Amino acid sequence: MGRYTFRLPDIGEGIAEAEIVAWHVAVGSTVAEDGRLADMMTDKATVEMESPVAGVVRELAGAVGDRVAIGAALVVIETDEEDEDEEETQPAASPPREAPPPPQPVRPAPLPHGTPGKALASPAVRARARALGIDLAAVPPGADGVVGHAQLDAALIAARPAPAEAARPVEILPGAGEQVKVIGLRRRIAENMAASKRHIPHFTYVEECDVTALDTLRGELNDLRGDAPRLTLLPFLITAICRAVPDFPMINARYDDAAGVVTRYASVHLGVATQTPGGLMVPVIRDAQALSLRALAREIARLAQAARDGSAAAAELSGSTLTVTSLGPLGGIASTPVINRPEVAIIGPNRIVERPVFVADGQGGEVIARRKLMNLSISCDHRVVDGWDAASFVQAVKRLVEAPLQLLAG
Repeated sequence: MGRYTFRLPDIGEGIAEAEIVAWHVAVGSTVAEDGRLADMMTDKATVEMESPVAGVVRELAGAVGDRVAIGAALVVIETDEEDEDEEETQPAASPPREAPPPPQPVRPAPLPHGTPGKALASPAVRARARALGIDLAAVPPGADGVVGHAQLDAALIAARPAPAEAARPVEILPGAGEQVKVIGLRRRIAENMAASKRHIPHFTYVEECDVTALDTLRGELNDLRGDAPRLTLLPFLITAICRAVPDFPMINARYDDAAGVVTRYASVHLGVATQTPGGLMVPVIRDAQALSLRALAREIARLAQAARDGSAAAAELSGSTLTVTSLGPLGGIASTPVINRPEVAIIGPNRIVERPVFVADGQGGEVIARRKLMNLSISCDHRVVDGWDAASFVQAVKRLVEAPLQLLAG
């Protein structure tokens, strides 16, 4: 009998660790060669781990929600073969199934301790240390004088900065119901939203738009659509945003606050916030400014379905330069959306309502008429976007949606 240690392989450039989001085996269970072991979530994707050997599972790295460093032991399997070499290259992971909002850069941390001279380590350990930006000479070796994955893991943990304030346990009150652990995509969302609010000074501007003419045009185009997808408000709004962006380049941008650099984009890679069974995801419409209303409708539907069924590629879930978030008929009167960092703006259309409004009667006077109105909200990063610029941008979008024939031209 032998024991095979399956170490978490390198599942993405710049990835230092992954979170266990599901176990497909338990201690004592039998696993076949190529059988499913676990689902691991990184900042970029959820990846399924498969066993390279058959045998009985003897050890697992942790519980669902725990994080495992790249190269650390994930599963120990008892096999019928001789002892396996723990340093042999692990097989590649299966393709990603879904991914959360864009990853944050992993920054190497200074490590404690230090020993002069060149450290003794296997090629696999050296490669992992290079990927993490760790100087092996600063890592205390094991009892045999060799730096292995275990020593690298210990040094990596020791180098992590302590939290500014220890989290206090939340009191469980009488009558409590189910407790749900925040893991996987839900935890990624929580971390990304907290980072956005912590780092970005948000401000929100709201304007009312008369979308009566737009809704009429939309209905007429839908009557003539044939086999084409049905048009919602969103393709019209996206087209208006793309038409307005060239005059307000500070809106379609990403801000690297660590480097103090704002990158403005000529192309609009538009994120569309989408609710999925696992939580909020943001698939990206590439070069939205180049697509027609019908093409936008098709791409919105395709990406939304891919996000919901888990088939979206990692590249389709990252790299946006501006985001739109809409709750459709649940849109409320106004919203204060949270920016999808490192972008600098996010736009939220709200619910369309009918109200009586004073309108020109064509003879120099006014009459009361029923009109369809919608509030348009925008949240901006005040470090990059001034209030005047945000308001002017929304006014430009408003002019386009209130005279929607402009959206069909050119």
